[in-house]
Amino acid sequence: MTRSKVPQLHNMGIVVESLDKAISFFEEIGLKLEGRAMVEGEWAGRVTGLGNQSVELAMMVTSDGHSRLELSRFLTPTPVSDHRAAPVNSLGYLRLMFTVDNIDELVSRLTRLGAELVGEIVQYGDVYRLCYIRGPESILIGLAEQLGNKTAADILD
Repeated sequence: MTRSKVPQLHNMGIVVESLDKAISFFEEIGLKLEGRAMVEGEWAGRVTGLGNQSVELAMMVTSDGHSRLELSRFLTPTPVSDHRAAPVNSLGYLRLMFTVDNIDELVSRLTRLGAELVGEIVQYGDVYRLCYIRGPESILIGLAEQLGNKTAADILD
């Protein structure tokens, strides 16, 4: 029996209250809006297990075109729980991490737009400068500025 190749990650999804604010925030990080649409009906609910649903979606794509972030605003059924302010050691969805060119400049821009720096910007060896920020609706985002040619794999081996 032959194994299939490792699947490619298509997207990550985040449920938000304000699609417009979330789109603006992720555009500031450098993602581009690929499309926006309503997904409604019983057929969609068969995938999610939620029955008849009405969801407004926005698909954001990274500058390299390989990764996507699906932002969803549920009209029906309404969201049933809220874990946006959960600390970083909570089980389940934790955060997204983006590689950036200039962490100081981006954090400055994002905080002017209302994002909050969690802790501080720190240096991980001679590989990365890292931080967490909370964006719109307290979504936890990691930022990593690579230093030189080393990667995390060089330190973790």
